[in-house]
Amino acid sequence: MQVNSQKPVIGITTGDLNGIGLEVIIKTFADSRMLDICTPVIFASNKVINYYRKIVTEHAINFSSTKDMTKLNPKQVNIFNCWEEEVPIQPGVLTDAAGKYAVRSLMVATQCLKDGELDGIVTAPIHKSNTNLPDFPFTGHTPFFKEKFGAKDVVMILFSENLRVALATEHIPVSKVASSITKELIVSKLAVLKDSLIRDFGIDKPRIAVLGLNPHAGDEGLIGTEEQTIIKPAIEQAKQNNTLVFGPYSADSFFARGHYTDFDAVLAMYHDQGLVAFKSLAMGEGVNFSAGISVIRTSPDHGTAFDIAGKNQAEPDSFREAIFRCIDLYNQRNGYAANTANPLRRGRVEKEREGKDENVTA
Repeated sequence: MQVNSQKPVIGITTGDLNGIGLEVIIKTFADSRMLDICTPVIFASNKVINYYRKIVTEHAINFSSTKDMTKLNPKQVNIFNCWEEEVPIQPGVLTDAAGKYAVRSLMVATQCLKDGELDGIVTAPIHKSNTNLPDFPFTGHTPFFKEKFGAKDVVMILFSENLRVALATEHIPVSKVASSITKELIVSKLAVLKDSLIRDFGIDKPRIAVLGLNPHAGDEGLIGTEEQTIIKPAIEQAKQNNTLVFGPYSADSFFARGHYTDFDAVLAMYHDQGLVAFKSLAMGEGVNFSAGISVIRTSPDHGTAFDIAGKNQAEPDSFREAIFRCIDLYNQRNGYAANTANPLRRGRVEKEREGKDENVTA
């Protein structure tokens, strides 16, 4: 499989400095073959990278340090120094400092993305408790990128090889979900989702399933009327807009009976309705994608994992997959066939290490 000679430049944010973000970043790029498919730029400081290199000693990375995006080294991991001062690092502990510098990493990387110096961005997980700052009044990355890039609407999509789950609502209390679900909201989310499936995933006529809000999709109004008064009318309007959309389906049986395999994407009404099923099925290789913005942003499907931070226990599978998918999306938007520049799909990496796959280019 040939490697694309025009390697995309991928920005990488640290996430919470006390979480597992930097650990999985180092483990991902310890495989030097990652440099065959992209030029990575980690927005951090040499000091924090060196701190975590001492923890994951069996995963060595070499890096170039820079403060100038025009002087990147395509043959090494690049550290773009966003700060020089000492930052207290306490793995597994929620601190204000770790949140402050997570936001700084994100802000600097995003500005480089806006300036056209990056082809995509992969964000390590942040913790909402310590990033709620005056310059970051957001509940997560997706609304942040929506504002920064002036998107009319965005959709959070979690996806793996054979499953895509989008959310109508994201990080809001369950008590506010029902009042947040409107016909206009669903119609808008379906439009963004359809456009992304065509543009970003190369699916000409995507089929989209919509889940109900209530148990058993309301049982014809016996345990909730939102399906009849809001969700079904939204589906009908979307159909009039030439969208192949179906439902609403009862969430439990929809996933348990494997009906999701009949569709290109699923629109869930709220966070846990969609993501409990997704994370169970994705087996640790899911990727988060912000659809609807003009740039490409992905992230792993896990959080800061404070319980294992600093213990060298974090697996990099989801983060590595987020890098792969960011490159896939970049290539798709630029007219390339999916996976052309990604010879290092996780399964192929493992097979090569076991000597079973002679087709992977090192």
